[in-house]
Amino acid sequence: MSSMREVATLTYTAVTQSPPQEWPPQGQWTYDDYARLPNDGWKYEVMRGELYMSPAPRPIHQRVSGNLTFEFQRFVRAGDLGQILTAPIDVILPRNLGTPVQPDILFIRNDNLDIIGETTIDGVPDLVVEILSPSNWVDDRRAKFDVYADAGITEYWIIDPQKEEVELFTLRDKRYELVEKYGLGERVSFQVLSGFSVTVDEIFAQ
Repeated sequence: MSSMREVATLTYTAVTQSPPQEWPPQGQWTYDDYARLPNDGWKYEVMRGELYMSPAPRPIHQRVSGNLTFEFQRFVRAGDLGQILTAPIDVILPRNLGTPVQPDILFIRNDNLDIIGETTIDGVPDLVVEILSPSNWVDDRRAKFDVYADAGITEYWIIDPQKEEVELFTLRDKRYELVEKYGLGERVSFQVLSGFSVTVDEIFAQ
C-alpha cells in the first residue's frame, strides 16, 4: 500500500502536469501560483518556494483542534487578549518563508492585530499550534519547525494525537527550544498566553 507521502507526490505530479496550467518548479512557487491551484480537497502550503500537500485531516485531528480551540477562545475572549483563528486560513510569512502556510490554530495579540487582512494574515502570529497527522508529521516537525522559527513566531505547539502528547517550544536566540513535553494527567501552561492552562486530558477528550 502506498504511503501518504507517495500519494501526495503522485497527486502533485498530476496537478502540475495538468493542462492548460503552467506550474513553476519546486523552489519557485509564489502565492499567485498557489491561488491558481484547484479546490480539490487537498491542503496546499508553500514554504520557501516549495509546494507541500496533505489530504484532508482525520476526525481525531478535528476533535483535538476543536477541543483546544474551545478552551483558547474562552480564555482569550474573557480577557480581551486578541484573536484565535483556525485552519483553513492563509498566513503569509515574511521573506518568502510561507506563501502561504496554514497553521491548525494560531493566536494573535491585540497589539499585533494589524496583520489580519481581508483575505489573509500578512505577518507573524504570536503562537501557532500544529496537530500531527500520518501524512504531514515530517512537515510539522522539520519544514514548518524551521520556517516558524525563522519567521520569529514566539511559541510553537506540536500535538501528537497518536501518543496523546503535547510539546511546547519557545523561541530563544532564533531557534526553538523544548520547554516541556506533556502527557495525560498533566496540565499545560502557555508562555505567550500568561495565566492560561489546559489539561492534556481536555485536549484529547472524546
